[in-house]
Amino acid sequence: MTSWVGSTATEIAAAVREGRATPREVVAGHLARIERLDGRVGAFRAVRARAALAEADAVGSRADLADLPLAGVPVGVKDNLAVRGESMRVGSAATPDTPVRADHVTVARLRAAGAVVVGLTNVPELCVFGTTEGVHGTARNPWDLSRSAGGSSGGSAAAVAAGFVPLALGNDGMGSLRIPAANCGLVTIKPGHGLVPAGIGDGDWFGMSENGPLATTVEDARLMLSVLADAKVPRGREPAVRTVAVSLRSPLAGVRISRPYATAARQAAGVLAEAGHRVRHAEPPYPLSLGVTALTHWTAGTAVDARGLDRRLLTRRTRVHAALGQRFVSGVRSGHGREQLRRRLEPFFAQYDVLLTPALARRSPKAAPWHERGWLRNMAADSAYSPLTPPWNLTGWPAMAVPFGRLASGAPCAVQLVGRPGSEAQLLDMAAQLEEMRPWTRTAPLD
Repeated sequence: MTSWVGSTATEIAAAVREGRATPREVVAGHLARIERLDGRVGAFRAVRARAALAEADAVGSRADLADLPLAGVPVGVKDNLAVRGESMRVGSAATPDTPVRADHVTVARLRAAGAVVVGLTNVPELCVFGTTEGVHGTARNPWDLSRSAGGSSGGSAAAVAAGFVPLALGNDGMGSLRIPAANCGLVTIKPGHGLVPAGIGDGDWFGMSENGPLATTVEDARLMLSVLADAKVPRGREPAVRTVAVSLRSPLAGVRISRPYATAARQAAGVLAEAGHRVRHAEPPYPLSLGVTALTHWTAGTAVDARGLDRRLLTRRTRVHAALGQRFVSGVRSGHGREQLRRRLEPFFAQYDVLLTPALARRSPKAAPWHERGWLRNMAADSAYSPLTPPWNLTGWPAMAVPFGRLASGAPCAVQLVGRPGSEAQLLDMAAQLEEMRPWTRTAPLD
């Protein structure tokens, strides 16, 4: 008998559909690993051990078991998405500790596809910051427990990288999927606007936030994205030749890309050229005002999400972030800044099919009580290591993080792929080529 821990979601679902495994044994094996190791990692805010086993039994008795794309697959859910019967704390002491009555639509789709929710994963307060810590715990990178898993989907990324679940649900408003995925050696895709239902917080950060998968393989990411989108995301039958722009420059002025991440992007460009793609060095025309545009949208989104909460129960960094953003809400809501950025970048993407960049500027900060530190210190740390993700939330275009190479510590390195609206399948195809030609280790060696 096997616990199926370490297997991909695709492998687990096939085994359950074919009767080679039961949902209960799969879920029990993963729950045992969580119980044994999550004290070191901090991936979960809440583990649904008893409820998950009951849910697994219910999946095993379904009449349509043989048709379920995620039959018996354990998943983690980011703690800003509603899971029926559980509280949704969003990393804060200011949120109510009362069970919600209905699943978020993405959770409902995962469950309808046969997935079993084993727990709610840790996030920074109101999912604002690029590291994950707070009153409900600290999510560490399973590859280097001295470092943060990243944020804000840090707990979800840590759960998958630690082998606690083969898939986790997260979301991305300024890089919150791609940043922790890059830290933890995972595949993720922030879909373009409208492919997957959002419904995140109060207004999806003005339409910038998107729900998406965290996985250890491109195949699993494609499978979960198909379930979330309620539409099959096709795999290219023949590898199409794409024109790829390679950029090593930070979109934010004054931020330098460290050597390991620049090297990863150069080497990934070489692999894509070897695969037959037309690869060119080219810099997107990022405006000098991009940093200000990103900051106003980021803080304004938090200001909206913080309304109705007791400010005395928020941490100082969150209170400052929300207070700053309050003055920008009306201007951001107009959408002019985002539309202006899209118009500026559209000619570049008319010339190039895909943009390849480093995923991060440097490794994540140390795992520490960042929630007890000041706002400026948090902003400096976040901006210095994750400047490459925000432009694609502002445009609403799809973007991926893909593992590529290693840091000196042995932790994974990563690159980012960005495409035009509607190019999710193309990005996944290109990521699959990178995976095939430069395969990565899927989970961290915690045992």
